[in-house]
Amino acid sequence: MSSQMPETPGEAAHAKADNNSLGDLLGEVTRDLSTLMRQELELAKVELKQTASRAGKGGGMLAGAGVAGHFVLLFLSVALWYALGQLMGLGWSAVVVALIWGIIAAVLASIGRKELKSVKGMPQTTETLQEIPPTLKPGEVKR
Repeated sequence: MSSQMPETPGEAAHAKADNNSLGDLLGEVTRDLSTLMRQELELAKVELKQTASRAGKGGGMLAGAGVAGHFVLLFLSVALWYALGQLMGLGWSAVVVALIWGIIAAVLASIGRKELKSVKGMPQTTETLQEIPPTLKPGEVKR
């Protein structure tokens, strides 16, 4: 039975450094880095696939909810049309329901247009670009 204690990782590294050439050690480090990079890339691919899959399912559910909401509005509109038709005739009630939806569309379009006009680009990026010293902007000429 031997009375030697097991080597610690530090002792093993020193022994390896003493016994191998610098070229061998650098080659081993390069191989290890290459393996690590490949493994990290594979992990990133798997994570991206999982995230994309979940996002796709979520997007599909939201699209289904949008279609269902559209049918709700459609059938509520038909119900309103029919109810008003009992009071004033189906033809005029259809015109009233169409006018209601026209007003809603006009209001939404106006609000959406105002929101789009208020977008001023990317303020954070613009601010950051303005902070770049003039010496790092070779294309600009000072006047």
